[in-house]
Amino acid sequence: MAMNENTLQKAETLSASPDYTKIVQSPSFQKLLRSKRNFILPLSLFFLAFYFTLPILTAYTTVLNQPAFASMTWAWIFAFAQFIMTWVLCILYTKRAAQFDKLVETIKTEAGN
Repeated sequence: MAMNENTLQKAETLSASPDYTKIVQSPSFQKLLRSKRNFILPLSLFFLAFYFTLPILTAYTTVLNQPAFASMTWAWIFAFAQFIMTWVLCILYTKRAAQFDKLVETIKTEAGN
């Protein structure tokens, strides 16, 4: 008898599942994808450019070998700046993720879940 009740509950759950095709085509979902892409793509490109600039400049030029402060060269300044850049990008993403979460809640509400 309990098996039939479990089967009924599973069937009700399956029939109540959201229409994912409709959700993906909704304006709210499209706005979420656009917002994430417009935020993540430029920051990722900036990160990669900033990250690979140090090894490229140190391998092929002597630009960063010049002293910046006392005996510290620009290579060290650039390397420390990469740590700062990583923290800043993480903070920016964390703050923006809260906005993404609000959009997700809107999508879930519209979908009826």
